Amino acid sequence: MSAETPGESAGTFARLRLRFRDWRGTRPFWAGLFTVLGGIPIAYFPYATLKLGHMSLAMATTAGAGSLIIGVLLVTLGLTMWFQSATRVFAGVAAILLALVSLVVSNIGGFLIGFLLALVGGALALSWVPGKPSSGATGDHHGSDAPAGQAAPGGIPEDPAAGPYFPAAPYEKGEDGETDGVRAAARDGGHRVG
Repeated sequence: MSAETPGESAGTFARLRLRFRDWRGTRPFWAGLFTVLGGIPIAYFPYATLKLGHMSLAMATTAGAGSLIIGVLLVTLGLTMWFQSATRVFAGVAAILLALVSLVVSNIGGFLIGFLLALVGGALALSWVPGKPSSGATGDHHGSDAPAGQAAPGGIPEDPAAGPYFPAAPYEKGEDGETDGVRAAARDGGHRVG
């Protein structure tokens, strides 16, 4: 065993961890995880036999097949969220609907454990939005990425709360040579900018 072996294994572990972190950041990872974890108790409890001392408690119901189908579908939807993140909206809505159906079909949604996990997973899938690629190490800001109050490439200040910015036309001069702000404001939709 050489002195470099722990360093190499730590480097491999760090590299794998960073690759997993990058993979996790490009998809609704937590939504898929909660949905998969929600499907397991929904599918498991109707077929489980719990032993309490010498007493066996069987929770088999007539809807055991329905519970199994709901659980398998939730696991499949969770994996879909991981590997086909473009279908996250469909998978999120389907996970929420299946979680609601599991309340009636599967022992109160896997004793509320599976129901709550699947519901949170579906909500996370609906709320997840892919991130925008970073502008790189240059630090340049363009368009809507410019901080509030700073100018975008066209010289127009970018303020998210202000809405669209239309440059103001100079005041028009009337027949008598004076500026007529009322006529210009009427042309601009009632608001005088500038």
